[in-house]
Amino acid sequence: MKIVVIGGTGLIGSKLVSILRERGHEAIAASPNSGVNTITGEGLDQALANTDVVVDVANSPSFADEAVMEFFTVSGRNLLAAAARAGVKHHVALSVVGTDRLAESGYFRAKIAQEKLIRESGLPYTIVHSTQFFEFLGGIAASAGQGDAIALSPAFVQPISSDDVAIAMAECTLGAPVNGIVEIAGPDRFRLAELVQQYLAVKQDPRTVQADVHARYFGAELKEDTLVPHGEARLGAVRLQNWLRTQAPAH
Repeated sequence: MKIVVIGGTGLIGSKLVSILRERGHEAIAASPNSGVNTITGEGLDQALANTDVVVDVANSPSFADEAVMEFFTVSGRNLLAAAARAGVKHHVALSVVGTDRLAESGYFRAKIAQEKLIRESGLPYTIVHSTQFFEFLGGIAASAGQGDAIALSPAFVQPISSDDVAIAMAECTLGAPVNGIVEIAGPDRFRLAELVQQYLAVKQDPRTVQADVHARYFGAELKEDTLVPHGEARLGAVRLQNWLRTQAPAH
């Protein structure tokens, strides 16, 4: 099959492209650097010619409310229209577990809008909802403030490795469209504040994390189960403790 991966040079996209090629498929890593721009539409029709599956793992370069909404809606409309013109048989998109429960956040409002465009496009589709990647722990800590003490919610999280995300995305890409949502998560559940404290300790970062039920997560206040799957989810194999051992500073 010919598969075009939008955002194919990023963290998940690059791993996904490698897996698909290893499995014998023609996987194209599409990004502005390769002449494919979903915001302007540049190169989309050429890239999608004779394409069987499109996978969208691109993320907004800005998390500011207006910018992120523009990115996901403009990009989504352009990509879906080009996919329809090309006769693409399956549209796969990566999103986030709990997106529909996080409408207080400008970022997640944009993801809600993106998913709505996909559902209403008329194209066969699969939306993959993933929990937070291990690799995002540093960004979560940074989003909570730069002082000696940072406040984070004690809500549950079930983080997953980017390797496991790429494997799950490959399976969904090569499978039949579900015309709905597939949820993926890591094998273990943690409290967010405690997890980030573990991460900072491994990185030898002296900051401390305070658990605060009112601390906002990218603009949204969390309930205990906002960020974890509510139904059955496909679980990754990589355990957080094994990944954390790879993050310790070299001596």
